[in-house]
Formats: sequence, structure tokens, C-alpha cells
Amino acid sequence: MSTVLVTGGSGFIGSHVILQLLAAGNTVRTTVRDLRREPEVRAQLKQGGSEPGEGLKLFAADLMKDAGWKEAVAGCEYVLHVASPFPAHVPKDENELIVPAREGALRVLRASRDAGVKRVVLTSSFAAIGYGQPEQTKPFDETNWTDVNGEGLTAYVKSKTLAERAAWELLAKEGGGLELSVANPVGVFGPVLGPDYATSILIVQKMMDGAMPGCPRLWFGGVDVRDVADLHLRAMTHPAAKGERFLAVAGEFVSIVEIGQMLKRRMGAAAKRVPTRELPDWLVRLAALKDPAVKQILPELGKRKNATSEKAQRVLGWRPRSVEDSVVATAESLVALGLLKDSAKSAA
Repeated sequence: MSTVLVTGGSGFIGSHVILQLLAAGNTVRTTVRDLRREPEVRAQLKQGGSEPGEGLKLFAADLMKDAGWKEAVAGCEYVLHVASPFPAHVPKDENELIVPAREGALRVLRASRDAGVKRVVLTSSFAAIGYGQPEQTKPFDETNWTDVNGEGLTAYVKSKTLAERAAWELLAKEGGGLELSVANPVGVFGPVLGPDYATSILIVQKMMDGAMPGCPRLWFGGVDVRDVADLHLRAMTHPAAKGERFLAVAGEFVSIVEIGQMLKRRMGAAAKRVPTRELPDWLVRLAALKDPAVKQILPELGKRKNATSEKAQRVLGWRPRSVEDSVVATAESLVALGLLKDSAKSAA
């Protein structure tokens, strides 16, 4: 059993990572920008079935500041660097995302190296793998890298790519005895534990709320947050994970229409507002004139990508659950927590 630091413990992935570390008997530390969020973090863990008590300690640390990191990593054997900005809204300046993501990763790596941490697992993304390149029929894998000079890249895609690149470069030049492994999940679904969840969850929330008039022609990968957490724990300790990246994806990429069909099939009356009609591209482009969030998806309209998790399954023995089960678990948790329009009314 080890002492493990998880950065960004209030987030969607971070909270599930903490739950699995605690269940395995580890002593866990986590960072938040403001310690006033501690009750919120503990409430999310309780929702996930754990009341860690003294088994969890919180530290105040910010990705953009040196203060707090030395204390947070002191005495830790492993660090899982999950924290990274991922806003629901488009930033006015892409550096609002890029700088904290890159500088935060470097700050955590240096603090970990100086504290004698054995290994850091960095939460990167498929965003660092499958964008800015010509279309390809072959599934993307860990040998692929996003070209940050490619056309139509969002600030988030650039931030994840530049942060992961910087992490590998630091390790090569001044890593000392520190080891690094990287997890590259696609869109993360699964049970939410509170109102602080990944942007990918908004797709399901908006569909369930009837906030989407139809389905843009988009395809993306899906993976369950519980399986992403499991991958982090495997990458943390497996000897063969040292110096490796691991794509986290469950099966084939799916379309927005298919997500809608999954919800209709499994959620019954709760999914009455879910759209399953595909929107023509011209209509999406028209909507993008007024909505910056819609404008961000335009470069991906009609692009069918795929990715493989063969490496994670072969090297780490990782076995993800289906995308459909993950999407349904997302919807069920949103209903249970009163985070949808109808469920919020009935809860009141």
C-alpha cells in the first residue's frame, strides 16, 4: 500500500481515481485550488460509496503557482496528475487553457522529481493523438501525435498536446530517476458523483434535457470513467508502463445519433426529449454563426475516426466496459442526482 497524490481531486476523473485508490487500501492525498472545497470533495466520494476520513488529506495547490506542491508531494511514492483545465465554454484566448495545462504539468513533474516520487501518471487525452492530421482509415494508436499546426484545432486540443509533449521533454532532459506513464482517454462517460463533471457529460445532459434540436454528424470515442481510473492505477504500478502512453477507448467510435439511440433504448420515458434525427451540416454551420461552442465542432463534422486500446489491453490487462453501458450510467446518475430539468423538478 502506498501514499499517492491525485491532483484535481474535485474533478470527474480525479474523484473516481481517489475512490479506487482508497478501495485498494492506499493513503491518498489530493489537491484543490481552495480548501473550502473539501466538504464538496468528500460529499462526492460519499456519493461514490466511500467515507475516507483520515485516509484522505487535501492540500491547496494551483497549477499556475509553486506554493503548496512541495508539501503535497512530500512522502508520496506515486503521483497521478489528473488536473487540467477543460471549460464548457470557449476561452477568448487559447493561452487561458494552454499555459495552465503545460506549466501545471511541468510544475507537478518537477515537484515529484525533487521529492523522490517513483512514478507520475499524467492524464493526457486522445486530443493529443488524433487531430490536425489528414483523415486515415487505420485506427489511431499511441504512435500518433496531434499536429498543433493543423487546421481547426481547439484551444483544448492544443493544450493537451503541448502539455504532454512538454512532460516527455522534461523527463528526457531533467527527469532524474522519475518515471512517467501517460493515459490518453477519449470522451469520458459514466456515473457522475456531483455537479463538477467532464464536458463530455454535457452531451448526455443536453440530449436528455432536450437542449439539442438534433444530432450533428460527429463521431467520437467513449470510455467509462471507472475504466479510466482503473487504467491509471494499472499504469501507476505495472513495470511495463514505464515510459509508455496508453489510449483508453472502449470499442469503435460512435456517432451522436447512436448515443441518442442508446439513451432511447435504455432510459425509457426519461429519454423522451433525446434527439435521434441527424442534422444537415449546413444547419450546424448556420447555428455556429451565433454559438462559439458550435463553431468549435465544425472542423470535425463528418469526419469518421477510430482508435484502438489494444496496447492497454495487451500490456496492462485492461478491460473496458461498453460505451452503451457508460452512456446509460451517465444518464442514470444525472437523473438520480437531480441534474436534469425533469429530475430537478421531481426532486423539488
